Amino acid sequence: MMIALKAATTQLPRTTAVADHVVAVDETDSTNTLAAQMIGDGSLTLPDHQDGELAVAVVAADRQTAGRGRNGHKWVSQPGRCSTMSYAVRIPRAIATDESVNGWLQMIAGLVTLDALNGMIEEYGAAPNQSDCFLELKWPNDVFCHGLKLGGLLSELVIPPSSGTGTDADADDDVVIVFGVGLNLALGACRLPTPQSTSLQLHVSGLPSFGEMRDAVAERQVEGFRERLAKFIADPKGQAESLREEMKAVCWARGRQVEAHFTDGTTLTGEAIGLNEDASLILRTQDGMDHTVRTADVGVL
Repeated sequence: MMIALKAATTQLPRTTAVADHVVAVDETDSTNTLAAQMIGDGSLTLPDHQDGELAVAVVAADRQTAGRGRNGHKWVSQPGRCSTMSYAVRIPRAIATDESVNGWLQMIAGLVTLDALNGMIEEYGAAPNQSDCFLELKWPNDVFCHGLKLGGLLSELVIPPSSGTGTDADADDDVVIVFGVGLNLALGACRLPTPQSTSLQLHVSGLPSFGEMRDAVAERQVEGFRERLAKFIADPKGQAESLREEMKAVCWARGRQVEAHFTDGTTLTGEAIGLNEDASLILRTQDGMDHTVRTADVGVL
């Protein structure tokens, strides 16, 4: 349920200047849930994309009471220290539902987030505490630093009221993808929710205030989603191959011995050797066989 809706301009001036629509609340259960509700009831609309430029809406909350991750996991955040935002973008239904390419939407969200964080760090002249301190993506939806989770992403498809459903659906219709992004920006070591968590301020010196960080990162994410998704819509297959190459440099799991935990309780252990053309993970077991992992929690051994 939405609580205490308030104007976003004073909180997120840079983001408001580049986004098509910004909604900011003091508290909500989940920014993804709130975005989906507002899209569904028509209170949050996104204009048609024109001349290849996509509309991007932002839903931000100072505090989430029931943040969600993949496979039913909870996302714990703290006000004034963790950024919790969702970015809503209209894309063609044909691409959003095409299993040969739609896995790259999650990878795009991860790459947009890395670009935004690194860009903010550079803008403010901040610097990593250690030379090997760089941001990576743990397939399929976590931001990692030094093997610890700094952020998480959750992508969800929402059908806007103007689109058909079921037999009424038209392949040419647009749908909305809501990208939820939670980032630990200013958590101290004693405030980390789990031993596997980390925060940007623990690895980078010279960062600005939390509010400035949140706004600067969100501004870059709006622009990143707009640019990267427009390219992907124009040429999904070509962009998939480019993204696959780009992921080689930032895929944390690649080359590591990992264990994939599936929702049915089974596990698979092997070396993560890369991504397939559809963005699924390739896991090579000890017998030399390659396995495709599409939905699982992956942890290093």
